[in-house]
Amino acid sequence: MTRPLEGKVIIDLSHRLPGPVAGKLLASLGAKVIKIEDKVFKDPFIYGLFAEMDNSFPVWYEHINKDKEIKRFDFNSPDDQKKISELVKSADAVIMAIPEKVQAKLGVSLDQLNDLQKPFSIVIPKASKSHHQNMHDLNALALTGLLTLHAKTHDHKGEKELAPPFLPIAGINFGQTMALDLVATMLKAQETGKTEIVESFLFESTRDMYSSFWPTELQGDSRFLHNGLYPCYNIYKSSDEHFIVVACVEDKFWVSMCEVFKLSYTLEQRFETTGKIHKELREFFSSKTLAELEVLLDGHDICINLLRND
Repeated sequence: MTRPLEGKVIIDLSHRLPGPVAGKLLASLGAKVIKIEDKVFKDPFIYGLFAEMDNSFPVWYEHINKDKEIKRFDFNSPDDQKKISELVKSADAVIMAIPEKVQAKLGVSLDQLNDLQKPFSIVIPKASKSHHQNMHDLNALALTGLLTLHAKTHDHKGEKELAPPFLPIAGINFGQTMALDLVATMLKAQETGKTEIVESFLFESTRDMYSSFWPTELQGDSRFLHNGLYPCYNIYKSSDEHFIVVACVEDKFWVSMCEVFKLSYTLEQRFETTGKIHKELREFFSSKTLAELEVLLDGHDICINLLRND
């Protein structure tokens, strides 16, 4: 079966995370995605401050952009400016994340692209339509109030230091939103036969997606199944510092876990919230090595995973 965007060409004029993530998703749907970069500055994930301070960024760059065609031009060269303009105007859509003055220099300003006599789509990433300030992933989480949930979860665990969430979840979600917005705009452009433009917003996409999972009516209590309220859905440590992921919510899995590990808990105790069962399970797992647990779990499919901490 052909993928839904097979035959479509999308220009990725973005850098760092959200725009390239959108391009990655569009490529996975079959589009030919061409990422255009300045020959001198490239993408900040592989050149300059970001690349120098954290080696995760160059690795992310390779994974996010591996299914794209990367083309680098001299943005100050008239010949290259013409090539970029021709590439963009011959495509079906563009992720437009370069400043307006650079757009004009390259011959791809919104006014110029509005004059195309064909269906054409543009998505423009912006920080917010309600908060007039620059922001990163962490700022969007803070402004939506969602970072409060992360902080409260750490307080419950008694952790002294509060680190950011384990991945830039707001930026990743923003990239997904941009891809969806662009696909929807491409459909609209096919109907109207002209250029259609949509703006995507980091703050609003974060709020609209994640606030559904911590709405006002839940904010009086910051603990629930998915952030460690119950002993049946939690992460424990073995004696040799590896991790045991327990997700035994259903009756059959909790019963099977108790049988495998010879534990005498009732079904009701898997939802105990005083901390007593948490403590007992921490002590149990911390008395076993990962190898011992592997032997006990061999042949059992009970929603428990062993993660090596190497």
